[in-house]
Amino acid sequence: MKIRAKYCPNCGSSNIKWINPQMWSLWHCYDCGYQGPVVLEDEEIAKEVRKEYLMRNGESENSEGND
Repeated sequence: MKIRAKYCPNCGSSNIKWINPQMWSLWHCYDCGYQGPVVLEDEEIAKEVRKEYLMRNGESENSEGND
């Protein structure tokens, strides 16, 4: 079984982890602070979200946390 990467729905970062593995539906993004049950698994959508997030926040695409 292939494990799919998870991405933050707010900023598109892959720096997102379970808050508590026993509560698999709660995630925390260590780049933007997002906390919630929704994650992205589509890399192309995550790239678009990341691009828009960086534009909104005036950061370059080479910023730390851009995986």
